[in-house]
Amino acid sequence: MCDAKILSQRGTSVVSRCSECQCLFIWHHNLILSFTPDQFIQFKNFAIDLDFGDHSFPFPDGQERVVMRTPVNDIQLTFTVDEWEDFHASMDEAIYMQEIYAMVEGGK
Repeated sequence: MCDAKILSQRGTSVVSRCSECQCLFIWHHNLILSFTPDQFIQFKNFAIDLDFGDHSFPFPDGQERVVMRTPVNDIQLTFTVDEWEDFHASMDEAIYMQEIYAMVEGGK
């Protein structure tokens, strides 16, 4: 596993980045999602297009959750509305922090 530095943390969503390989990681509860920088942008754009109201339904515990499908049909991610908002905010902030790091690292 890379020595990842945190770019953003909102609620239960954390986005970190390895300064060596530039991989990005989304940590959410018991999941770790790994991306190249380009894959991260694609994933973020995919998530933006997923409307909570159109893709959510009540779970057995009574909470409304959005369901995000993955390329593996048997694996889906779920988020409450607060988790969904934190998830998006952490990705937005991570993009911003990557730009800051790029400026700082480019100035060496």
